[in-house]
Amino acid sequence: MRTGAVVVSVLFVVAALVTGCSSAPEPAAPVAVESGARPQDPKPPYPYRSEDVTYRNGDITIAGTLTEPEGSGPFPAMLLITGSGPQDRNEDLSGHRPFLLLADTFTRAGYAVLRTDDRGVGGTSGVLDEATYPDLAADAAAGVQFLRGRAEIDPERVGLFGHSEGGYLAPLVAAGPESNVAFAVLMAGPSVPGADVLIEQNKVVMASAGAPQADIDAQVRFLTEWTALLNAGDTAGAKAFSQQHNDSLPEGQRLPQPLLDSLNAPYMTALLTYDPKPALEALRIPVLAFFGGTDMQVIATQNEPPMRAALAGDPDATVHTFPGLNHLMQPSQSGKPSEYATIETTIDPAVLTYVTDWLKQQVPPR
Repeated sequence: MRTGAVVVSVLFVVAALVTGCSSAPEPAAPVAVESGARPQDPKPPYPYRSEDVTYRNGDITIAGTLTEPEGSGPFPAMLLITGSGPQDRNEDLSGHRPFLLLADTFTRAGYAVLRTDDRGVGGTSGVLDEATYPDLAADAAAGVQFLRGRAEIDPERVGLFGHSEGGYLAPLVAAGPESNVAFAVLMAGPSVPGADVLIEQNKVVMASAGAPQADIDAQVRFLTEWTALLNAGDTAGAKAFSQQHNDSLPEGQRLPQPLLDSLNAPYMTALLTYDPKPALEALRIPVLAFFGGTDMQVIATQNEPPMRAALAGDPDATVHTFPGLNHLMQPSQSGKPSEYATIETTIDPAVLTYVTDWLKQQVPPR
């Protein structure tokens, strides 16, 4: 997760570079909370095995935690893929650890779960800003192969769970010619190109913060022109355009140069120019894609219909929207990212039950 001068976003950066307006929303900074404010956070002792592991993708060392049910197996398994920006294996954000909770839930239900640090985070090597989507897809594919190579795991029943940007990467890996991915779960995974998600996200977030329509229109114009340059492959032009725009802002509203540079790095370019439609249309495995009805980052009304259309050829695909839940699947009437830290629930229990029931139906545990 990256922090811009305006909004912290799990999927994208929404930064002051874009608007330069004083009425823009405040950052969704983590809020200090007491330990009791995260009632779903799993606590040891756990009724399952937990092992820190490492494996490689070429020159990259990937570090993570593998949890497995008690017994000899073979168990079905899944790799969890985080949202955008540098995330640790628990996808720690706003005082919540959703991937720790998901791993605990699914392992208790009979599934082995591998969750890993992103490039440049924790025990994983590399630099995320320098990575492309083929690089990140290869990281995930290496995780699948690692799981398939474990004697206690059923190599024919290894799947992927992707949250937010992970919902881009999971289908990309699963649709590969030799992926052998058995199933995919997409939690708030976008179904339209990255630039489209970013623009719609900005409209909704700014409007919810009371920004004047003129400021929203200016932001959309900037984003449209900037991402058009990226989509055209003119990375130098996109960098120059954003630099010129940033320099034109009052000094107190400019982005720090390192953050501005990261917005034009290969990783962000890959994220903003990616079109998930071909990979989604190629899937012929059990797929569960679900959204939150109040999500302001991957907006259900923008992404659910194209997701249904893209998965229409997959007889084992399910698409669902949970009313009243935000991007983290927390109960939230507004869906504002600034509220993530203030909500005690990490993931609505109804979502955990729904996904677990779907898994048990499609990929029964041993």
